[in-house]
Amino acid sequence: MYIKRISSIALMCLTFGSTYAQRYMGLATGSYDAINALYLNPASISGCNEKIVVNLFSLNVALDNSLGTFSKLSNIGSSNGDAFKFSGDQPFSMVVPALDLRLPAIMISLNDKLKQSFALNFRIRGMNQFNHFDPTLYRTVTSSDHVDQDYHFTTNNFNWTAHVWSEIGLSYALQVLDNGPHKIKAGITLRYLGGVDYLSLKGKNLDVTYKQGNDTFYAQHSDLEFASNAISADNAFKNGVDASGIFSSLFGAKAGSGFGMDLGVTYTYNIGSGDDIGPPQLMQKPEGHRLTASVAITDIGSIKYKEGKNFVVNVSGDGHLTGKELSDKVSNYTEFKNYIASKGFQADTGSKATKVYMPTSLIIGADYQIWKKFYVNATYIANLANRQNVGNSYYNQLTITPRFDYKLITMGLPITYSSLAKDIKVGIGFRISGFFFGSDDMLALINDNQHGFGFFFGFYVPIFRKASKGDYY
Repeated sequence: MYIKRISSIALMCLTFGSTYAQRYMGLATGSYDAINALYLNPASISGCNEKIVVNLFSLNVALDNSLGTFSKLSNIGSSNGDAFKFSGDQPFSMVVPALDLRLPAIMISLNDKLKQSFALNFRIRGMNQFNHFDPTLYRTVTSSDHVDQDYHFTTNNFNWTAHVWSEIGLSYALQVLDNGPHKIKAGITLRYLGGVDYLSLKGKNLDVTYKQGNDTFYAQHSDLEFASNAISADNAFKNGVDASGIFSSLFGAKAGSGFGMDLGVTYTYNIGSGDDIGPPQLMQKPEGHRLTASVAITDIGSIKYKEGKNFVVNVSGDGHLTGKELSDKVSNYTEFKNYIASKGFQADTGSKATKVYMPTSLIIGADYQIWKKFYVNATYIANLANRQNVGNSYYNQLTITPRFDYKLITMGLPITYSSLAKDIKVGIGFRISGFFFGSDDMLALINDNQHGFGFFFGFYVPIFRKASKGDYY
């Protein structure tokens, strides 16, 4: 039924797995992982250490929220306590999940004067995000049980968007300045975006009163919008993760379509001209830099779902509703419109086009070579998306990553402050040639009361450049 279908997407996402979108922070800022670094900044593939890279696959899954905390994973399912503990009654934000499945891709780096590099990549992504949501409203939407207590809440400017889409990206980067120790590189990624399914509920205002033992609740000053091309929540994620869904979303007919773009610039300053880090030849190699600064804007763009199979419902006004009638009697948009009109609300429903916006971000980074193969990186990610639009967004974070970076082995320790949960996250990234795994947030493995957890792993085949005579790795 209509409301059951709406609420099932949240329950399905909570059991699907955990995720807040990660960037492979322990590895992607390294000198030997250009195929993953291009998602942070497309300019990073220019003059990289790899000549050719063939990516086979990688999967990135994680979770973050400000609603409550998780028990450590070893306690889940035991009698030691609840797996999730709600905390506070203030509006919260949550990403559960954000999935990033990177499919076969290829990168080619030319050893010409301009240090040109090209990459063709494919991805499936999904995010289920609650932003500035009221805890009581969240429990009402995501639970099939009626609330067993009196409540009253007022909430405004909230947004819930679940979205699955595919990407075909073409990246190009080159070196635009080579002046002794100073080097500047620029890059761009253009993407064709294929919308699979989405569901959105956003509201400017909602004031609800409910009395225990009475199935009726009163909603006033309502200003809500519900939009979706897939009323069934199962469609929104299942179409994006099964094998046939992946293939059709990349190459078949699209429910929605659009274009996206990443832009980036890096500046490298070679301090000391090799007088304290080894042979002079090393300074001519990308891994010989001492200080690099970078800036990029990622995920510019949107996906348009055209009218036809895309529907939008706008609800305003005051009225009384019952949970039983919503669950049992409302099965389509026409019935929903007639029902809420009979209860005193105004409703505008129909097939309309909707733009679902990408999680546009500003990424600023600095990488410093401490000594030989030991580096430290600082990366700040800032949200640029309008959270009042239909679409997803990231939350600001600052990550400091000390790492050991060698041709065949990289190990990093990302330490992140998240503005979403307002906590510190500690992860790890480990690479052996083209096999890698890690996490941006792994404390839930060993500690209670964590706001999130995540992991990533994957495999690619790198062909590294040969070292010049006298160079060393």
